Amino acid sequence: MNPYPNLISESLLINETVALLRSFGGQASAVSVVDFVMKIRKPDVRMARMLVSDLIERDPRLSLNGDMVELADGSYENRELMGTEFVVFDLETTGSKIPPSRITEIGAYRVKNGEVLDEFQTLINPEIPIPRFITELTGIDDEMVADAPLFAEIADAFLSFIGDSILVAHNSGFDMRFLNFEIGRMFGSYRLANPCLCTVQLSRKLLPDILNHKLKTVAAHYEIDLVNHHRASADAYATAHIFVNLLTKLQSRGVNDLAAIRKLGSRKHRYVR
Repeated sequence: MNPYPNLISESLLINETVALLRSFGGQASAVSVVDFVMKIRKPDVRMARMLVSDLIERDPRLSLNGDMVELADGSYENRELMGTEFVVFDLETTGSKIPPSRITEIGAYRVKNGEVLDEFQTLINPEIPIPRFITELTGIDDEMVADAPLFAEIADAFLSFIGDSILVAHNSGFDMRFLNFEIGRMFGSYRLANPCLCTVQLSRKLLPDILNHKLKTVAAHYEIDLVNHHRASADAYATAHIFVNLLTKLQSRGVNDLAAIRKLGSRKHRYVR
């Protein structure tokens, strides 16, 4: 059973099923899925439905309609920016590599229709010592997180806060790797289904003339106060307001849906956090 509706499985069987359905235009018979993916030749329909039902339960992208396996429409790409909910988030961690590094703090803000709305913020007990240089950078030490909840204890609240929103982060690859690592520790092969936009990539495209694209520099460009830099809530708050400004700039260029944003920000750049 899928633990949360915004998690998808990285199971090889499921990924191959998704790839098969995409190649068939979004649907295929259960018999075809069992034949092509599970390598069971010419199964009868009843067996095929039984075998496929396990895949259906483990991934929200898949459904069984009669004898046909269907792939849910990837509606994220066609979402218009106006009215879409974004969750802009930031993590503080014990280091840059996973493993062994873990999350020490989460800060997140919901953005909709150009407004910064609800907040989610918590310290996290990383279950490992925090290196001195990280404490000097963030101000978070072992004593501060000693009585903080474990990630597993806040996962339900945070995943519910995210819902089916589009995620946004500054240097998003870093934050998504840590989130998916923690989710994998809890749920095995699952990861977030939510797409994530990177404000570093977007600012490089939309603000090519500023000195660099570090969070502090982009915040200063938009005259956004960045206090308590390298604390998750403060950085997420600044990133949320940066993103609101970038959304305005995107719309002025006629970029009105996620697919167009992805195309604009698809080129990768090196970035020092």
